[in-house]
Amino acid sequence: MRAFVAIIRRDLLIASRIGGAGALPLVFFLMLVTLIPFAIGPDLNLLSRIGPAILWLAAALATLIGLDRLFQADAEDGSLDLILASALPAELAIVAKGFAHWLTTGLPLALCSPLFGLLLALTPQAMMDVAASLLVGTPALTFAGVTGAALTARLRRGGLILSILVTPLMIPALIFGVSAAQAASVGAASFFAPFLVLCAISLLSIVIAAVAGAAALRGP
Repeated sequence: MRAFVAIIRRDLLIASRIGGAGALPLVFFLMLVTLIPFAIGPDLNLLSRIGPAILWLAAALATLIGLDRLFQADAEDGSLDLILASALPAELAIVAKGFAHWLTTGLPLALCSPLFGLLLALTPQAMMDVAASLLVGTPALTFAGVTGAALTARLRRGGLILSILVTPLMIPALIFGVSAAQAASVGAASFFAPFLVLCAISLLSIVIAAVAGAAALRGP
């Protein structure tokens, strides 16, 4: 447990020391949410209908930022070999690094989404529903990215390959996340069905990322 917490603390410290690294996904998220209304026009009814989809799409794209360096930087300086050789199982090390990435990316996006919902003419109830869906759904986006980052950890300039690998893995979370946010206007029962599926997808993504990522990092 001490090694698990140490990896999280180390990654959070690195993110805080790299200028703007932690805030970059949040700034990118804000840029997308700000520019899309200008492209669509002043139709508030249209913005309120597609607002949850815009927020989820922006969250998915913002999650990709920095993923290519998640394991690659450790592989370059030798830290990854030390982590794999330690007593901590590689699966738990991957979960720790993914959790640290979520703390600096997914969690701030979920917490700030109600504020960004004002730009999309969302109702207060819709803002809370989108925030709740992002809070439980962004781990699925993060750990889908962790899986791709582990597969491309030994490749130089694997950012494009990473995006190609990760994008299909994010689709289930996007589908049920947007469904949960939009179904909330119908009723609580309509909201909880996709919301619970989204929770299950996040848990499954963590397990898949841990097993597949550990196998990829260990190599043949």
